[in-house]
Formats: sequence, structure tokens, C-alpha cells
Amino acid sequence: MTKTIGAAKFKEQCLAILDSLDDEGIVVTKRGRAVARVLPIRQRENNDDLIGSLAGILHITGDIESPVSAWEPDHGQS
Repeated sequence: MTKTIGAAKFKEQCLAILDSLDDEGIVVTKRGRAVARVLPIRQRENNDDLIGSLAGILHITGDIESPVSAWEPDHGQS
């Protein structure tokens, strides 16, 4: 279950709350109504996981190094 906190209490304890955020984050409420969700930014340890991450998803066709000459947009016409 997502944790919730009132806006006034969040304001009081903001720095401590930010230091202890888990992956689920926290919902800030105002007068009992959810107004914001605070989520941590996930930091990548390194970029190794980017290399090959689109393997099997992205397919390159044709020459991607040479410039395209006289490119004309299709405008949806066939």
C-alpha cells in the first residue's frame, strides 16, 4: 500500500522524507485529497545496461551512415 502524508507534515519533514524514500514513493495529500506523488529518481550505476538494450526490438534496414538526398515527406499519401 502506498504511504500518504499530509502537506503540512510533508513540509515539516521534507528533507527526512526525501532521504528515506523507497521505490514506491509517497503521496502528499491536502484536506484528505491526493495532490502529488513524490518518487525517487533511479540512478544507473553505469551505462553498461544501455548497450544492447534494444536488441531484438530495433531493426536497422538500409544504409544509416550516408546522407539521404532529396528527401520528400510522404504526407500520408500512397
